[in-house]
Amino acid sequence: MQRPDARGYFGSGFGGKFVPEVLVEAISELERGMDAAFADPAFWSEYHAILRDFVGRPSPIMEASRFTGSDGATLVFKREDLNHTGAHKINNTVGQGLLAKRMGKTRIIAETGAGQHGVATATIGAKLGIPVDVYMGALDVERQSLNVYVMRLLGATVHAVQGGTRTLKDATNEAFREWAARAPDTFYIIGSVVGAHPYPYMVREFQKVIGIEARAQMLERYGRLPTDVVACVGGGSNAMGIFAGFADDPSVRLWGVEASGHGLHAVDTAASLNAGSIGVLHGSRSYLLQTPEGQVRNTHSISAGLDYPGVGPEHAHLKASGRATYVSATDDEALAAFHACAETEGIVPALESAHALSYARTLARERGPDGLVLVNLSGRGDKDTRQVGELEAASGRSATLAGAR
Repeated sequence: MQRPDARGYFGSGFGGKFVPEVLVEAISELERGMDAAFADPAFWSEYHAILRDFVGRPSPIMEASRFTGSDGATLVFKREDLNHTGAHKINNTVGQGLLAKRMGKTRIIAETGAGQHGVATATIGAKLGIPVDVYMGALDVERQSLNVYVMRLLGATVHAVQGGTRTLKDATNEAFREWAARAPDTFYIIGSVVGAHPYPYMVREFQKVIGIEARAQMLERYGRLPTDVVACVGGGSNAMGIFAGFADDPSVRLWGVEASGHGLHAVDTAASLNAGSIGVLHGSRSYLLQTPEGQVRNTHSISAGLDYPGVGPEHAHLKASGRATYVSATDDEALAAFHACAETEGIVPALESAHALSYARTLARERGPDGLVLVNLSGRGDKDTRQVGELEAASGRSATLAGAR
C-alpha cells in the first residue's frame, strides 16, 4: 500500500489537512516527528518489542467451523480480541505513545466511542508514565460503563461530553478543541484512520501488523491466500490494518462492513460509504453523512465504536478505486451474530466485530467449500454484555433473536 502524496491525499483527492490555523504547526510538528521515528530502526524495535512482550502479539488465527455450519467456506478468525486490553486499538496506541514520548510531550489526550481506544490509550499512558485525558460522549459513558471504570482505574481522567448526540463525533470535536488549546505540551492519539494527514497514514502503519501477520499465518496453515477478507468499518482502523496485508493481492476480495443501525435507508444510519456523500469532517475529505446543506447528520448504531458519521479517507479511496467493497449490517443482524458466535464458538465478540461476523457468515455460505474467508475479530465483547442484556430485557428480543438463527 502506498503512502499518501505530499499534501496527504489518497488517490483522487481523499484526505488532506483541513485544520484551523491554530493547529497547522502542531500537525507539521507531528509529521516531522513521525517521519523521523519511522526512519529510525530503534523506534520500530521498541515498538515490536512492546507488541510482543506487553500486548501478546502475534495474535493467532482460528478456524470457526461451527459458526457457519458444514456447507460453507472455511471461515477463519484473526483473534485481535486476544490482545492485551481486548482489541486491535492497542497496536496504534503503543506506536503513538512511543512517538509522544520521543517528541517530549508531557500529556496525552484521546477520543473514544466504545471505550477500547480509551482503555488502550490509558494503558500505554500508565506504562510510559504520561498523564492521559480521554473525551467520551456522555451516551457512550453510560453504555460502556465498564470501560469507563477501567480507564479511571488505569489513572486516566475521563471527560463526559454532553454536546450534540453525546457520541463519538462529539467526543472527537472536544478532543480537537482541547488539542488546539494545548498543542505545545499535548499529544493527541487519534484512535482510527481519520483526521488530518498524517493521522490516517500513521494509524494504518501501526495497525498493518494485523494484515502482515494474518497473511503469513494463512499461507503457513492453508498454503494459500484467503478468497475474501472481511472487517467492520467505523472510522476504519481495524479494517485498514488487515486490508494492508492483502491489498496488493488482486485475487483477494476485501469487504468492509458498516453499521446501518435501524437500516441503510434510515435517517440516522451510520453507514457513511453506503449512504453518505463526499465532504470534509475532522480534518480530511472523505465520505460522510450530511444534509443537503452540508450539516453533519446524527447517526445511530448499537455499537458505540461504529456510531460515527464519517470514515477514513483511505477507505474512500478503496471504494472509489473498486479495490474494496463496502456493505452494511443492521443492529439486529449484528446482535444475531453476537449471540451465534458466543453459542457456537465460545467467543463473545465486540458488537463492532459482530457486524463483520454477520456478513462473513453469509459470505462463507455463498462461497461454498472452495472458499477461504478471513474475518478480523477486532475486539472482545465484555464491554457490551451489560448493554445487550439490558436492551434485550427491555424489548423482549432475546428469544426472537435465538429463534432467528
